[in-house]
Amino acid sequence: MRLFKPLLAGGNLRDRLVACVGAFLGIGLAGLTYAEISPFPHPALVAPMGASAVLLFAVPSSPLAQPWSIIGGNCVSVLMGLAIAQLPLAPLAEAGLAVASAIAIMSILRCLHPPGGAVALSAVLAGPAVAAGHYELLAVPVVLNSVLLVAIGWFFHRYSGHSYPHRAVPVMWRDVPAEPKPSVSLEDVDKALADLGETFDVSREDLALLFGLAETHALERQKAR
Repeated sequence: MRLFKPLLAGGNLRDRLVACVGAFLGIGLAGLTYAEISPFPHPALVAPMGASAVLLFAVPSSPLAQPWSIIGGNCVSVLMGLAIAQLPLAPLAEAGLAVASAIAIMSILRCLHPPGGAVALSAVLAGPAVAAGHYELLAVPVVLNSVLLVAIGWFFHRYSGHSYPHRAVPVMWRDVPAEPKPSVSLEDVDKALADLGETFDVSREDLALLFGLAETHALERQKAR
């Protein structure tokens, strides 16, 4: 369907439906499991988990959706947010500093995860309970929700047709040319990225694999003429 083509390169109706099913199961099961095992059953879910679920189930190949990105990114972000919330700053200054600090720490630790910004922001806007020192009311849900969501995503993607944690190899049941031999190296990819001066939500290894497969298809097309 043309409706789904502009969203993401490679996206199709099947993948969107799979993502919807995954998000439904992931969020539901994570919330139910958390409510059963946590000493702080409410809230069973924190809002940024919805954004984590979008990445995990809709774009599981994204570097931003990998297990360390989700768990590490959300956990360090809640810590940064709670720390910033203790500073004697105006609320808006705390909010901006919390998100900025979360981005910095996630980048250093190689676990950049966009919902982490929302986690950090939630910490400084959490209200009187957290302000009074009850940090566990936010930290525990964030940590357990993240771990549970990744565990559910790992199991779900065993059957979704996508590799997770993602590896830059063709999915086994896909009909792709055997043993593509790209002339483009990772160093070439790095130079091209430097030329463009942009950051893309795809790994270097995936780009090299994509270019290799594209070259293989181009050669097959030329031979067929």
